[in-house]
Amino acid sequence: MRAVLVLLLLVVGSFSVRAQYRPLVERIAFDFYGDSIKIEGLNLNCPDFADELTADNIISFSSSIDSGGFAPVVVALREYRDRHRPDDWMYYQLIRRTAQVLSPKADNYYRYTLYKWFFLTHSGFDANLRLAGDKLMFYVQCDENIYDIPCYTDGGRQYVCLNYHDYANIDIPNTRFQPVVIKVPDAVRGFSYKLSRIPDFTPKKYEEKELQFSYQDNHYNFRVRLNPDVKNIFANYPVADYQLYFSMPLSSETYSSLIPQLKEATSDMGVRQGVDYLMRFTRYAFNYQTDREHFGKEKRMFAEQTLLYDGSDCEDRAALFFYLVKEIYQLPMIVLAYPEHVTVAVRFDKPVGKPILYNGQKYTICEPTPQKQDVPLGRISKELVNAHYEVAYVYDPHQ
Repeated sequence: MRAVLVLLLLVVGSFSVRAQYRPLVERIAFDFYGDSIKIEGLNLNCPDFADELTADNIISFSSSIDSGGFAPVVVALREYRDRHRPDDWMYYQLIRRTAQVLSPKADNYYRYTLYKWFFLTHSGFDANLRLAGDKLMFYVQCDENIYDIPCYTDGGRQYVCLNYHDYANIDIPNTRFQPVVIKVPDAVRGFSYKLSRIPDFTPKKYEEKELQFSYQDNHYNFRVRLNPDVKNIFANYPVADYQLYFSMPLSSETYSSLIPQLKEATSDMGVRQGVDYLMRFTRYAFNYQTDREHFGKEKRMFAEQTLLYDGSDCEDRAALFFYLVKEIYQLPMIVLAYPEHVTVAVRFDKPVGKPILYNGQKYTICEPTPQKQDVPLGRISKELVNAHYEVAYVYDPHQ
């Protein structure tokens, strides 16, 4: 995905006499996680937003952007999407970076947010704005289950807040919001948080991390290549259904630095022993840390994040273990969600220990999180033996 996007465009836009404009912008250039983004030959009249935050002023500002010569930027963004097919979350990161270049967030938060809204809607997404006093809330239509950020429903469609992290202290249930009604033609596309791939970052941006653990009196040492940019990309990624996290892949550089080593280490083992090895690698090669201790809030991490951060909890380890088993053995699995714990059960040809029965199939519990006692394959901690659980996600490589 290392490409150079260069558009030579000459567009002169008419503009409203009411709007105040900042200096003309003739080119946009920045690095986007390994891609060099360049949009040249521009003649952008960038409107300012120094007025009171009202619906009328936002509508006026929107008209100023429409007439400010921004069509070439929208064309460039959409051509990037058509060429590289980024997932919606990564495309939104590209929009954020573009808005930041044109209107830095620290200089004028309202203006920055309005540029993001403009580029997202003109890229075809169903997004809208709502006001609450001095707060400008930015929403996008999304059908997925999102748990830690505000959502509302309109006409049977769910809208998820994209900038709630900037207003974390707002009392959403007791706040009255005023919608800003701006019709954008063809802005009907829903947004998805699902990721099918991680960007192919520039190799020089990767750093090595050493992972160690012992298995059957043998000591194993792995050096894994990880990119710190992953922390920035997913800093505001919401808490969603487990399927989104458990289906996320590793970046190619991280994959090639870890998976071949694990395949080699398990090459002489049977399937059950190999899964036991991966379970204990996930259990003991990382420090345990709760989300509250680490982030001050609930945060679910996918496999690459679990490798990257120094501390992780049961959900994060379950996601990593799930990915490793899927990648190396392609075995059917289910994710078990207890009230205060998450673990994984794997379907072998013959189950180990007391199996979990689901849809007529027997699954073996594989606990990838350290417990008070050593928990072997096919067992769960004493505290959870009789606890209620739900099957939160099902994976079958044959379907």
